[in-house]
Amino acid sequence: MKTVQNFNFKDQKAIIRVDFNVPLDENFNVTDATRIEAAKPTIDKILADGGSVILMSHLGRPKGKEDQYSLRHIVAKTSEILGVNVIFANDCRGDVAQQAAENLKPGQVLLLENLRFYKEEEAGDENFAKELASLGDIYVNDAFGTAHRAHASTTIIAQFFPNHKCFGILLAKEIESLNRVLNNSVKPVTAVLGGSKVSSKITVIENILDKVDHMIIGGGMTFTFIKALGGKIGNSICEDDKQELALEILHLAKQKNVQIHIPVDVVAADAFANNANTQVVDVREIPAGWQGLDAGPKSLENFKEVIMKSKTILWNGPLGVFEMETFAKGTIELGKDIAEATANGAFSLVGGGDSVAAVKQFGLEDQMSYVSTGGGAMLEMLEGKTLPGIAAILN
Repeated sequence: MKTVQNFNFKDQKAIIRVDFNVPLDENFNVTDATRIEAAKPTIDKILADGGSVILMSHLGRPKGKEDQYSLRHIVAKTSEILGVNVIFANDCRGDVAQQAAENLKPGQVLLLENLRFYKEEEAGDENFAKELASLGDIYVNDAFGTAHRAHASTTIIAQFFPNHKCFGILLAKEIESLNRVLNNSVKPVTAVLGGSKVSSKITVIENILDKVDHMIIGGGMTFTFIKALGGKIGNSICEDDKQELALEILHLAKQKNVQIHIPVDVVAADAFANNANTQVVDVREIPAGWQGLDAGPKSLENFKEVIMKSKTILWNGPLGVFEMETFAKGTIELGKDIAEATANGAFSLVGGGDSVAAVKQFGLEDQMSYVSTGGGAMLEMLEGKTLPGIAAILN
């Protein structure tokens, strides 16, 4: 696996696909710069070698050239984080981009305008990719968040750099962390899968059953399993058409000697609201008109026991509706348990939008071994798929 560490960038122009799809407020200020900060080590390495950097990214889902999605809004923040005055090209192709790239001196950073201002980007258009490729000497992919898309800038462009392409430090770390869980893990391995739907996690469950010793199932998915097992779930979220599948998963896990852990009690509410009336009930006896919105105290004790014995932990999805304070306890306790296991030497990988949001919200991010930056890309890797953006560099 070639990374930027394998190259000397002296007098070279590195064209880097980054994921600067960051949230902006109504005044176009960046509200969370994590993705820009995550790309800094790669950029620093290239500049330290005496190279220059051309950054390309998308922002949002523009329909053509829409100013609200212009990357010029993030120039000041990017300059501040990199400690370099970032030059902005108000186009990513044509004379504007060519001229800006040609004038670039070692030590300088150029940011191109939003790639998705052109439909050719998402279409994976070869000519568009060739135009982008003409701007740089070495292609670096450091955008894990878009590695599962075969877009012009993430995949197609790589063919124009047969011997001069590599992974950035961030993308390499993502691949290594996932490999550490899926292929080189220290046992026992535990996967915690939360979230509301079994359907969105089926392929993940099927793919990782061969690789884990324990699987904790939480969140809304719980109730599809409980109903399939004959329990009463009241008004809890449930995918009725996935009950057969839930039973199949349990059967398959048994065959593979994987212990499945499902909540035994839940915090039930009489409405989907922070100020609803709540009670702790047996997960199989949720009263009519009530819904389970968080894991209960006994469940959390059981989960803690499993986590503390684990040497490798994958966490994807919350245990409850953590966005509401009343139903956040399960997710917070789980996060603290994983943090404690990590401090004791376990390797923990957190990924998927909601789990990442939870560890950030509750200040646990720095206590995990690795927090992934890509939701969809990570899920596809967990499903056992080869991501086009990764394959393009390895080929």
